Amino acid sequence: MATRERLPPWHERQRLVNGRELLIRPIRPEDAGPLRAGFELLQPDEVRQRFLYSLKEMSPEMADRFTRPNPRTEFALVAAEPLPPGEALVGAVARISIDDNRREAEFAILVSRYIAGMGLGRYLMTRLVKWARGKKLERIYGDVFEHNQAMLALAQSLGFRREFQSDVPGLTRVVLDLNPPTAPPPAPPTAP
Repeated sequence: MATRERLPPWHERQRLVNGRELLIRPIRPEDAGPLRAGFELLQPDEVRQRFLYSLKEMSPEMADRFTRPNPRTEFALVAAEPLPPGEALVGAVARISIDDNRREAEFAILVSRYIAGMGLGRYLMTRLVKWARGKKLERIYGDVFEHNQAMLALAQSLGFRREFQSDVPGLTRVVLDLNPPTAPPPAPPTAP
């Protein structure tokens, strides 16, 4: 009888449709080096879709900040090779950060083009939603370029709605209400 490997919380092995095995796990400070190295492999459009502006490189300071989320208000997962942090190539990052109002959080997901289209973005989004629900947040949101049809379709399929953003042309805000209002109970029948 095979024994099942016990993994720490928020750690899961995933096999992609192409057969590659990845480890989904919380981001670690040791991931800063691989993130910086992997950043150089991204196309300019991939960088703009995640950061909403052009960025030529990820500085050491930016990578350090990115890999040290505040555990009370931020959560970040990576999809990486099943190697120790610092050695593993990181193929995707999903991040969520609670706003100052403490009722909602902003998310961002970046999946490398090498593993895009294999369901990883959907899976990572469900993990962010689970974390946000555990924090008792009211909603999560993210800003998506209007031409990023794949992300807009993914968000819609998961129940996100679109909000018009008049202050930033070309961006669409997608919002998921985590505690939607419930319908009032039906009125009791009246006696004739």
